[in-house]
Amino acid sequence: MRGPLRAALAASAWLSLCAASADPADRLADAHQEARARALFRDVRCLVCQSESIDESDATLAHDLRQLVRQQIREGRSDDQIRAFLVSRYGEFVLLTPRASLGNAVLWAGPLAVVAGGLIVLMLRRRGRTATEPAPLTVEEEARLEKLIRRERF
Repeated sequence: MRGPLRAALAASAWLSLCAASADPADRLADAHQEARARALFRDVRCLVCQSESIDESDATLAHDLRQLVRQQIREGRSDDQIRAFLVSRYGEFVLLTPRASLGNAVLWAGPLAVVAGGLIVLMLRRRGRTATEPAPLTVEEEARLEKLIRRERF
């Protein structure tokens, strides 16, 4: 009897945790608006977790941000206006998908430029080594070399 009782308690605890994580009272009444909110949730970073969206996070701040987005949707703001509001309040880091801008282009192109510059420097150094001929020996060096060669023969 203990096995089925434990299984029932575990199932009950799991169901109550799932029910607590998605409070139906938090949702918007209009299904279209709620779908918009959920799409925005997936594009907004949880500022506590930083590797999750507010849709995935259980942090209190993520819950507050979900409420804030829902409130903005209720007030009739567009998705772009909501994103702009979040960026003005929390910085561009809050967006999981960065916007196309000159600052972001520099961030993406910067590492590529460094690698390309390094390859160019390596190619020039390598080309410079093979193109130069060794300097001719001085008279003293030739005499010393001749002396060493004679010593090796005998």
